[in-house]
Amino acid sequence: MTHTPDSAPVPAPLHWKLVVDCANPQSQADFWAAALHYEVEDNNALIERLLELGALPREAVVEFHARLAFRDLVAVRHPADPYDQDSGTGLGRRLLFQRVPEAKTVKNRLHLDVHAPEGRREAEVERLRGLGASVRREVKEPSGQWVVMEDPEGNEFCVQ
Repeated sequence: MTHTPDSAPVPAPLHWKLVVDCANPQSQADFWAAALHYEVEDNNALIERLLELGALPREAVVEFHARLAFRDLVAVRHPADPYDQDSGTGLGRRLLFQRVPEAKTVKNRLHLDVHAPEGRREAEVERLRGLGASVRREVKEPSGQWVVMEDPEGNEFCVQ
């Protein structure tokens, strides 16, 4: 914690992650890792320890990319951000995909905006289509232009 000139403590910024409900965390993690050029977190060592201790039932685990992974949770992280080497958990920019039983039914209340390099929006949209995303609509307004897309499970995001 830092202090202001009058010695009052200033709280440090909070660590956070964005959690996305989904039907298949592994496929969503693969899509978003490829879309953002992020890395899928490797929790294999943590899972092995939890299984050894009997703290995690075997049915809560799946094999994913030849490693053990949580059945219902998979995160992706920015490759340049720090992570805990013992657990594989990212300590920076992260998206966590968690399995839920219900399907998506309405428009997202929160979404990601992906910023393509200057002059590369169309190429980025095509790259994301190749990964399994679909175009919902193109927007051209006085304030700017972007493409509204959906990931493979129908979650909206925009390409600026």
